[in-house]
Amino acid sequence: MAFFAAARQGRKDDAELGTGVWRRAHDRFRRGLDRYYQVLEGIEDDDVYNELVVIANELGAMLPRVRSICVSAQSSAPSTGLDIPGALMRVHRALSRAGNTLATTAEAAAMTRLDGERWGIASSGVDNVRRRAQLVADDVEEAERAMPDGR
Repeated sequence: MAFFAAARQGRKDDAELGTGVWRRAHDRFRRGLDRYYQVLEGIEDDDVYNELVVIANELGAMLPRVRSICVSAQSSAPSTGLDIPGALMRVHRALSRAGNTLATTAEAAAMTRLDGERWGIASSGVDNVRRRAQLVADDVEEAERAMPDGR
């Protein structure tokens, strides 16, 4: 059954996001979020885990916003390749930054996990993860503001 659900979702994504830069921006963000959740699976320290889950939930809440931005961008400036529509250059730049920063947020969470296992202290690492997550939120907000309709 999962195979058919994935196939249906893929067709829906193609219809809403296209196959170009907006689909890539959305998928990059989703992969970064998946990576972050994978890091959570290996955390044994309950305090660190609980703090990182709160951040994960905040990041996860941004995925529908990113999708909405990408769907709107695809409908106003369709993309089927790697060329970024000039009118939405700022939107794409902010979404790309958000996806990349989300990936580094997952890396910071992994380092926090390792520091906690090795040294027994992870509070500064959690603060670093929080700072990076805030940068992701800032980039998503910037993408929303840069949309012509003010999304």
